[in-house]
Amino acid sequence: MTASVGVPSPTVRVDVFTIFPDVVDGFCSASLLGKARQNQLLDLRVHDLREHTTDIHRTVDDNPFGGGAGMVIRPEPVFASVEAADPPRPLLLLGPGGTPFTQRIAEDLVARDGFSLLCGRYEGIDHRVRENLVDGELSIGDVVLSGGEVAACLVIEAVTRLLPGAMGNAASPVNESFGDEGLLEEPHFTRPAEFRGWEVPEVLRNGDHARIARWRRAQSLHRTLAARPDLVERRGGLTDQERRLLEEFPALTYPLSFPSQPPPPPGPLQ
Repeated sequence: MTASVGVPSPTVRVDVFTIFPDVVDGFCSASLLGKARQNQLLDLRVHDLREHTTDIHRTVDDNPFGGGAGMVIRPEPVFASVEAADPPRPLLLLGPGGTPFTQRIAEDLVARDGFSLLCGRYEGIDHRVRENLVDGELSIGDVVLSGGEVAACLVIEAVTRLLPGAMGNAASPVNESFGDEGLLEEPHFTRPAEFRGWEVPEVLRNGDHARIARWRRAQSLHRTLAARPDLVERRGGLTDQERRLLEEFPALTYPLSFPSQPPPPPGPLQ
């Protein structure tokens, strides 16, 4: 990554290179992203790689040298599209071999004037694009997708939420999971106070804001220790004050992060 890092800019430019521009543009026109674009916080420019093909069929892919399954995106339309757009750097290819995308990378990207994303498709992209055009590669996890468009939308939303003025509550990006404290977020409740016999914790209803803040901190710690203990270790473990909070407020119950076994099949109908 070659761009300079500094104070978050009031507008971040993001260029996306894809063969399905409507997918990215449609997702990024709704809700928070749509408002950020209307308010000129996010300058999103989506480029169709097919506009830089030279044949009547607008072909962007071809058979792989050496044989094998699937098709590979040709280098010509990718290079031509990027060179015509002169996008902000870094230009990041979205693919499974990249650096895992995290909140810290989102914070790095939002502090730049802009960045660009290249969406792969088919079996992959000609390796000369990796070697000679992009600045790096990002992965959204150990999972296989048909293309990079969903990943691009994920990255854009994570970055846009950090822009000053993008969120209705300026404290939200700080207090959420993986925020400044590096912990998972505490649980939330709303009306009604009782639903099917399950009641909202009394501490949240008594108006003692100092106690509520301690409870929320304790629950954030409980949840992180149960689901992501690595995050606690990364920040140097628990302080004495945090240990006292854990003793003061018992943990709420949480479902497993992911069921280790599938649920049993339903029994016969009676």
